[in-house]
Amino acid sequence: MGSSSARNKKKTILFLAANPKNSTPLDLTREVKEIEAGLERSQKRDNFQLKQEWAVTPSDVQRAMLDHKPQIVHFSGHGMGEDGLVLENVVGQAQLVKSSALAGLFELFSDKVECVVLNACYSEVQAVAIAHHIPYVVGMNQAVGDRAARTFAVGFYDALGAGESIDFAYKLGRNRIALEDIAEDLIPVMQKKSDVESLPLTEVPEPIYIPAAPERVVAEIPRSMLVVPAQPISLDQPEGQVPLESALYVERPPIEARCYEAIVKPGALIRLKAPRQMGKSSLMLRILNHANEQGYQTASLNFQLADRDSLSSLDQFLQWFCSSITSELGFEERLEDYWKGKLGSKNKCTNYFQRYLLAELQSPLLLCLDEVDEVFQYLEIATDFFGMLRAWHEDAKIKPIWKNLRLVIVHSKEVYIPLNINQSPFNVGVPIELPQLTQSQVADLVHRHGLNWSEAEVERLMGMVGGHPFLTRTALYHIARSEVSLEHLLQIAPTEGGLYGEHLRRHLLNLEGDEKLLAAMKQVIGVNHPVSISTSEAFKLTSMGLVLFQGSEVLPSCNLYRQYFRERLRVSA
Repeated sequence: MGSSSARNKKKTILFLAANPKNSTPLDLTREVKEIEAGLERSQKRDNFQLKQEWAVTPSDVQRAMLDHKPQIVHFSGHGMGEDGLVLENVVGQAQLVKSSALAGLFELFSDKVECVVLNACYSEVQAVAIAHHIPYVVGMNQAVGDRAARTFAVGFYDALGAGESIDFAYKLGRNRIALEDIAEDLIPVMQKKSDVESLPLTEVPEPIYIPAAPERVVAEIPRSMLVVPAQPISLDQPEGQVPLESALYVERPPIEARCYEAIVKPGALIRLKAPRQMGKSSLMLRILNHANEQGYQTASLNFQLADRDSLSSLDQFLQWFCSSITSELGFEERLEDYWKGKLGSKNKCTNYFQRYLLAELQSPLLLCLDEVDEVFQYLEIATDFFGMLRAWHEDAKIKPIWKNLRLVIVHSKEVYIPLNINQSPFNVGVPIELPQLTQSQVADLVHRHGLNWSEAEVERLMGMVGGHPFLTRTALYHIARSEVSLEHLLQIAPTEGGLYGEHLRRHLLNLEGDEKLLAAMKQVIGVNHPVSISTSEAFKLTSMGLVLFQGSEVLPSCNLYRQYFRERLRVSA
């Protein structure tokens, strides 16, 4: 009798796994084994029992809920955002189940289930729906790598096994991802019934069925279904900013989340640096949009618009700066009122912002300054201008009016101008450097272009262009439009007649204009391993996007550059 009573007190964790034949393979066996091992060695192991159901269909899920009456339900597999969660049909192919149907199922078991974990890409929408009926639901707010998903799950159940609360377990799971140095710790999100039950339960489209295509499975797109596009997309030209509404913007976690968190803090300053065509302006656009959603005033200024007259002196430059921001905000220009007297130009500019622009605003102002590299070559202007920005950032710590100014400074080049360490805005705030796309992100982008590629095809493209966003999008754009095959593109890519001819010629001209830089590039491409070059040239080539650091040494950032410059500069390995 006592033994039966003890079993009844155990909490049941129901592990549901779905990995249809026509989807990306996932290592779900390893995930459940690591969860099980963690529970076995935990202090409270007698408080839990783990039940498993594999290759689940919608009917299997219902029966498992009836048979096991779990307190915790863990789903591991694929998600497709608003299209639904991916289960299997009777022949093992993918079947999408919409959010409202899942919410309805868990409503029937709301008196028993305490927590649901949806360890699948883009499952936040299902988490919100289910949380109308279940106290705690964890979902993923974007694509999540297999390793990150598994690491979160193990940390989550380790905490439960130690007797901690669900909320604590969720936080520990995210922290476990961070401790493993996986840049995806902000992807798992907790939805609580207390937070969402007053919100309407949004309907999503009826479930769709994805046809079998086992011979064309897209590999290495962790935890996303991605066999065929859920719906047709419009292919944007691979140049300039990626529009907000575009399906082709690829997030690079946790960068976006860090920016969104930082920009709402009083006096915030974000320093965004990356070579050209790496996605800086597209990220800046999303930071501006996030600020707008918070009710902030926003203004952006591209310093490439500054003409020669504006850069003739500090006074002219700061007047242009103030006038441009005033126009962006739709205010009346009042430079004459503030550009009087013997005060220096920096003081006049500061007063214009403090006593006019910021004073007139009823909400914080996000100011994005793009392409500030243009000012670097004007040493006297740059020294005073950037020193002024640093002073504004420091004033936010003591003056309430300046807390309402949030700055994003965007640049490509390293900062070579000799700024006093206490007068530079480039050593404070939140530094953001955009990395190249990972293999899973490139595979995701392949899918978004409507292409069903194998892992080998993704690897072949990356073997040429690495994870460079512009080079990758250019290739996929033309391939998706049937203008060139992958095979032909790879043959002509490192030539003047290929898709990248103009891009490569621009880099060649820049190198030929600097003898030291040219010599350094020849040194880099002349070997098949990382090489040490002078620090100055290494940083300049990195700013151009031509090389990557590996420790203190550098190597070409992709084979496209290695092959093209070896040919054009007549360098042999």
